[in-house]
Amino acid sequence: MTFTVLSAEFAHETNTFSVRQTQYSNFMDRYGFFGDQAIQERGEANTELAGFRDVARQQGWRLIHVLSASAEPAGFVVRDAFDRLTAPILVAAREKRGELSGIILGLHGAMVTDFCEDGEGELLRRLREIVGPKLPIAITLDLHANVTQAMCDHANIIVSYKTYPHIDMREAGRHAGQVLHRAMKGEIHPRTIRAHRPMLDEANGGRTDIGPMIGRFEQARAYEKKPGVYAVSINAGFGNADIKEVGPTVLVTAEGDMKTHQAFAEGIADDIWAKRFDVLNRYYSVEEAAAIAKDYKRGKGPIIIADYADNPGGGGYGDSTELLRAMLAANLKEACFGPMVDPEAAQELRRYKVGQNVQVWLGGKTDARFGGAPLKLEGRLELISDGDYVGDGPMVGGLRLSFGPSAVVRVADTAVLVTTEPAQMLDLQQFRAFGIDPARHSVVGLKSMQHFRAAFEPIAGKVIVCDSGALCTTHLERLPYKNVPRPIFPLDRDLAI
Repeated sequence: MTFTVLSAEFAHETNTFSVRQTQYSNFMDRYGFFGDQAIQERGEANTELAGFRDVARQQGWRLIHVLSASAEPAGFVVRDAFDRLTAPILVAAREKRGELSGIILGLHGAMVTDFCEDGEGELLRRLREIVGPKLPIAITLDLHANVTQAMCDHANIIVSYKTYPHIDMREAGRHAGQVLHRAMKGEIHPRTIRAHRPMLDEANGGRTDIGPMIGRFEQARAYEKKPGVYAVSINAGFGNADIKEVGPTVLVTAEGDMKTHQAFAEGIADDIWAKRFDVLNRYYSVEEAAAIAKDYKRGKGPIIIADYADNPGGGGYGDSTELLRAMLAANLKEACFGPMVDPEAAQELRRYKVGQNVQVWLGGKTDARFGGAPLKLEGRLELISDGDYVGDGPMVGGLRLSFGPSAVVRVADTAVLVTTEPAQMLDLQQFRAFGIDPARHSVVGLKSMQHFRAAFEPIAGKVIVCDSGALCTTHLERLPYKNVPRPIFPLDRDLAI
């Protein structure tokens, strides 16, 4: 029997404190591909779509892929963008309803719209209205999903990434597809249960290279081998979403003895709660980070300074000036820095010729309360670019991406990458495509929480993390939460359950 399966990728991680709403154009600027173009761009890379296609080839599915769309994390997804991008999925489901054997979607799990706190749950609800309660639906989620009860109610199968930095997108897609295939055959009848704790996010953001998540995922993989268990997902949550169903969750997609499965999930959730004070990262101030870099003696490779708080991958504006200010004040040698997301400066620099000396007000233009005011800098223009690059690292290898109109300015002995579009540093080509080889520098300042480690740790001699006070600051008490249920950790640090 040939199964007909509808697929799509639609993802956004919404930082509800961002003043930048997410428009339809923001999806198109990062990537928005429809039908065959999506398959051409993403179908053989480390993506959920590639994993879906692996199973489709193996099992002989007729896969109908509607679209692949994602915008850089930012503020609320506006209704226009949500409706325009979900409409093709819903139309295809309605038109093909009589032919469909199943649906598989690559989602994020932390999308918040300007009319609904649960973007993924809303999409799944609309799909269920069309296809009814019996058609099996599988979804993949980012490890930083805020998984709601609605997602569990409407999707039979949920598979989240098991790595942070995220390097298992294709594997997660393949896993979800394999479980979906068994459900379409009528061999299994899975549903997903959820355990949750009153926290904004897991203490270490879910990092899986070190720390307690390693052991938790060992337990998860072992439990997945038990009869009737098809997937275990441990989600760190995304604490920059001011919504009711925020925070870490443990999911079990299974059938059979659901009380036992629930008890297993609750046990891992208990461990997340018990270790809520155990923070692995040492968060330096920008002055401390610059001082450490100044004293650093290059050996194996450069010192990497990651600005955790101005991470565009978590909805940070990418225009915090604090770390760059501290690096320049320390007069660091053989340094590079990026990205500084400043569309205005990027356009202004395009009026000059490479080699000219320039003056520019850089960064700090979105909301100077988070990450500092603009810097007036003088330097030499070293490069003008359209911002395009092709990733070659573990996360985005083979994918065509873009910073938009970009420039490189050398200020003293620091090369500064100025971009139009926000994106965190997670691939060496984000520097190298613009004439900056981080491996040849002594100090590399970049904006990322954790994903940078996949590509940058192999070239690094030392890695440190700082908090510039930008929008993704570790001091969550500085953010104006209004909707999260109280009490909640860490806003209420004495909370006991």
